[in-house]
Amino acid sequence: MGGKTVAVVGLGLIGGSVAMALKGFEDYRVLGAVRSQKTYDFALAHGVCDQVTLDAAQAVREADVVWLCLPPEAILDFFQTHRDDFKPGSLVTDVCGVKTAIVQGAKESLPDTVDFIGCHPMAGKEVSGVANADRDLFRNAHCILTPDDTNDPAHVALLERMARYMGFRDVVRTTPQQHDAIIAYTSQVMHIMAVAVCDDPDLFDCQGFEGGSFRDCTRVAALDVPLWTQLFSLNAPALCKVIQTLEDNLRAYREAIASGDRDALAAKLQYSSDRKRRMNFDSPAPGK
Repeated sequence: MGGKTVAVVGLGLIGGSVAMALKGFEDYRVLGAVRSQKTYDFALAHGVCDQVTLDAAQAVREADVVWLCLPPEAILDFFQTHRDDFKPGSLVTDVCGVKTAIVQGAKESLPDTVDFIGCHPMAGKEVSGVANADRDLFRNAHCILTPDDTNDPAHVALLERMARYMGFRDVVRTTPQQHDAIIAYTSQVMHIMAVAVCDDPDLFDCQGFEGGSFRDCTRVAALDVPLWTQLFSLNAPALCKVIQTLEDNLRAYREAIASGDRDALAAKLQYSSDRKRRMNFDSPAPGK
């Protein structure tokens, strides 16, 4: 067993995948901390971690690195409940899809002896739970980190090594505020569009007529309601701004179509499609 410990608190889809992807990393043992006996039994039987415990406090006392893989509000509660349990000098990170609220919560609640760096693995599935965890979930995905000048450079470098070991295609550094503004556009508003499309009164009448574009658009609509309620609420200012821009853009298209001016409509379509073609999703993310 390794000489150091990385504790993964919360072995759901993401936490279980983090634990599996980190097994064998350098000289670390992976210790999973869970609340339910069912998750404990599954993780132990399927080798999700090197060890599993039901005692989160003991796990963070032993850990040199802690990954908090919990819903955002549960992470904020964990900071306060376990502030005195973290090992002095340890590195703490998270996997939450909002960063400003989490980083601020860490600064307000954690002792100065703990080094917190926000993290957001840009990966997931439409299903949840440790039974759906996958050691390859992060392969070729982006890993976003939000360090600042107060963080230990050695800890930033450690997280980057972990990300490479886990299979991420790159590590992107940004600020919590910029992260939340961009994620509101690239992720959260896409979920808003999906659920809004599913609010149409004619939704069930379209069965048998769905094309690939409809399935792609609505793929993420069957979301984890409690989780996404927290994510949307904690990022409300940035998300509302993006929704307002989307509403303006949709209105502009409606007006162009209603006008009957095909040249104007074609010009608008050309502008939008050209912008899409300029996006190269195979290129490394800015800030790598």
